[in-house]
Amino acid sequence: MGLFSEALVLHFPLLITLLLHNHVVGVSYTTDKQTLITLKSQLSDDTSNKLSSWNQNTSPCSNWTGVKCNKLSQRVTSLDLSGLGLSGQLSSSIGNLIRLRVLNMSSNNIEGVIPSNITLLTQLQILDLSSNKIVSRIPTDIGSLRNLQVLKLGKNNLHGAIPASLGNISSLRNISLGTNYLSGWIPSDLGRLKNLIELDLTINNLTGTVPSVIYNITSLVNLALAANSFWGELPQDVGHTLPNLLVFNFCFNRFTGGIPASLHNLTNIRVIRMAHNLLEGTVPPGLGNLPFLRMYNIGYNKIVSSQGRGLDYIIHSLTNSTKLNFLAMDGNRLEGVIPEAIGNLSKNLSILYMGGNRINGSIPSSIGHLSGMRLLNLSYNLITGEIPQELGQLEDLQELILAGNQLSGTIPKSLGNLLNLNQIDLSRNELVDTIPSNFGNFQSLLYMDLSSNKLSGSIPGEILNLQTLSKVLNLSMNLLSGPIPQVGNLISVATIDFSINKLYGEIPSSFSNCLSLEKLSLAKNMLSGPIPSTLGDVKGLGTLDLSCNQLSGSIPGELQNLHALQLLNLSYNDLEGAIPSGGVFQNLSAVHLEGNTKLCLHFSCVPHGHERRTVYIIVALVVTLILCLTIGLILYIKNRRVKVTSAAASELLKPHAPMISYDELRQATDEFSQENLIGSGSFGSVYRGLLREGSIVAVKVLNILRTGSLKSFFAECEAMKNSRHRNLVKVITSCSSVDFKNNEFLALVYEYMSNGSLDDWIKGRRKHANGNGLKLMERLNIAIDTACALDYLHNDSEIPIVHCDLKPSNILLDDDMTAKVGDFGLARLLIERSTNNQVSISSTHVLKGSIGYIPPEYGWGEKPSSAGDVYSFGIVLLELFSGKSPTDECFAGGLSLTRWVGPNPQLYCLDGILGVGLSCAADTPDARIGIREALRQLKALRDSFLKNNDSKNAAATSKRYYQVSTK
Repeated sequence: MGLFSEALVLHFPLLITLLLHNHVVGVSYTTDKQTLITLKSQLSDDTSNKLSSWNQNTSPCSNWTGVKCNKLSQRVTSLDLSGLGLSGQLSSSIGNLIRLRVLNMSSNNIEGVIPSNITLLTQLQILDLSSNKIVSRIPTDIGSLRNLQVLKLGKNNLHGAIPASLGNISSLRNISLGTNYLSGWIPSDLGRLKNLIELDLTINNLTGTVPSVIYNITSLVNLALAANSFWGELPQDVGHTLPNLLVFNFCFNRFTGGIPASLHNLTNIRVIRMAHNLLEGTVPPGLGNLPFLRMYNIGYNKIVSSQGRGLDYIIHSLTNSTKLNFLAMDGNRLEGVIPEAIGNLSKNLSILYMGGNRINGSIPSSIGHLSGMRLLNLSYNLITGEIPQELGQLEDLQELILAGNQLSGTIPKSLGNLLNLNQIDLSRNELVDTIPSNFGNFQSLLYMDLSSNKLSGSIPGEILNLQTLSKVLNLSMNLLSGPIPQVGNLISVATIDFSINKLYGEIPSSFSNCLSLEKLSLAKNMLSGPIPSTLGDVKGLGTLDLSCNQLSGSIPGELQNLHALQLLNLSYNDLEGAIPSGGVFQNLSAVHLEGNTKLCLHFSCVPHGHERRTVYIIVALVVTLILCLTIGLILYIKNRRVKVTSAAASELLKPHAPMISYDELRQATDEFSQENLIGSGSFGSVYRGLLREGSIVAVKVLNILRTGSLKSFFAECEAMKNSRHRNLVKVITSCSSVDFKNNEFLALVYEYMSNGSLDDWIKGRRKHANGNGLKLMERLNIAIDTACALDYLHNDSEIPIVHCDLKPSNILLDDDMTAKVGDFGLARLLIERSTNNQVSISSTHVLKGSIGYIPPEYGWGEKPSSAGDVYSFGIVLLELFSGKSPTDECFAGGLSLTRWVGPNPQLYCLDGILGVGLSCAADTPDARIGIREALRQLKALRDSFLKNNDSKNAAATSKRYYQVSTK
């Protein structure tokens, strides 16, 4: 008993400790278990039931999915539920797991916010909530997680600023916050993180300059700041201050200056990405010192070739980078010839982008040695010569883009060996001869564009058997002849364009098998026969252009069933019979039927046989009588000028619909009421009108008493007589008559543009239903639409036309915000026409245009030219993206819109687009780029913008990349 008492006394403290420990363990165990059960209650995994092991009957530390515990304390130390497809929200009870060291909920569909009490997990070392749908700010006191080493919150919907308190976590090695909506500047406090290895802030709304202390974190291995709005010069010593750097990703910002030469001293670097900035100068020396380099991307800057060395230095230097996989130098100002040494680049090279430069010479045959090549883009350069046969050796090639050069000769048959090709674009060259029939061997082709060449012969039936074609088959603007083969195997293609060739025969009925077809253009060929009624089976067809052929017969009523059809052009054929009245035919602006003299409306169609002959006789007598009375009346009430006006208007508008009467226009506009007045201009007023058949139109009534109004009327008629383009406002008909007071009356009737003018949107008079103005992509699309219109007028119209008065108020927007150029009252034909039956509208030296948009040379007496239109377009482009009118009162004392745009820091992020505007608005015509080049550059900017942003982030990126000043 004595011994027991003595032992009890000696070990009593230990027993008490053990009892207390077991009690605490039990309580803590219960707390963690209940926390996890609560967490599960706010998460779901649909049908997979991935958390079925989490239940009240078992221990979290036994076999619960994703849970790990400390063996001694039985406390939860790790929770890894990544990639389980979980949805729901992260419970605020997570803060009770105070022994948690790892929390990984990445790659799920978790929504809601980051719980503020997550900062109670002071032992946390890894926090990974990336690739979810979390919408919140990063907790400002996240700096209290002093043991945190890895913070991954990328690919969510986080907003707000980066907390400066992160600079307090000295143990941090990885910060990954990319693909969110974070804004503000990078806190300089991050410069205190001396153990930081990775800093990833890509694809956010961050702005400002990068704090210099960031460049002094010598431990950094991965520095990724791409796709923000950072600006300022890159430090030239960055390669010295960040000696351990392996990844340098600064693309899609507005960094200026030159490429830091010190980057080429980082002999271990793997990735250098600086594309889409404002970098200038040449590629610095030392490029040959990077043996481990895998990606080198300097595309879309202002880099020029080294003087006297062309591309030789770059290519020869990179031959030492034996692991090079990605090389992009596109969209710069590089000149020279591609050297034969390109064939000595790494066999691992799979992507080569050199398009959009000033490269000349031929494509070296040695390029065929790059056996690992998958994407090759040399488009829009000045490359001449033939396409080398050796390209056919690149068996892994998936994309071959050589468009927009001066390539000649035939298309090598060896290209048919590229069985893995999914995109081939050889458009806008000078290629001749036939299309190789072995192009039908392509097994994965999605896109084929051979347009704008001089290809001849027939369309190979083999390429029309490519069932993989799902995007585009464009053979337009060539010299192809013969009938169109059966196309029924193109079951997935979205666009077929065979326009502007010499194809003849009937339209194959097998087009009805192309069930995914959205656009079909067979315009400007020699096709004959009827329009296949089976086209009505292609339900997704949005554009159908069969114009300028020799098609006959009636318009199939089945076309009324194409509810997606937005443009139907059947003009200038030999169609006859009744015009269908349903479907797209109810939208007057969407249907083009001019040039088909035998078409009639249902109620006006003439019956057959004897009755028909009788009607002809009656109609002839009535028409003769009416004509006699009309002529007599005209002679009585109108002078010579009125006769000339009516005759000229009728002649000039022959291709359009029959002229409309004054009375119908008076009724359509409610007697030209103020309520229907859309706007007024120099030569008249524009009214909204509702015609008898129910279509809404815009009626421009000329002020006959205004000097120059008749000349304006004739100019517009002549300019629009043979002009047909989706980006030109369509003239439906005209009226040359007298009003009820026997005064001369002239009017033009246009399609109605429901979204008003671009001027209304720029000045805020119009907004979207949500109260917002124009988005970036809307502005860019409007600019491209306008450039397309001018490109057509200058380069593709039967007679080149100069608009002479391009400004925002003459750019109108339809239901879909498609821009269309209108008001050709000052238009001039570049080829003078003066005949007995046409009005001469040749140029004079009178100043033409609107103040602010008139090119300087017009003030010197120069004649109107396409270069003048380009100047006006440049000013419109600058106004569209800066929000400043060229006549703004702030532009005084020598300051102009072009001079204001150049150094304006608010607009640094729009340099690519504004650069096009400045190139168009140069002071002298010789210094301006052509409208086709401007169009190419704008399309390239849009394509690049979209290419580098997936659909999930496209709208957000539009907002985050650019901030348009409208102040």
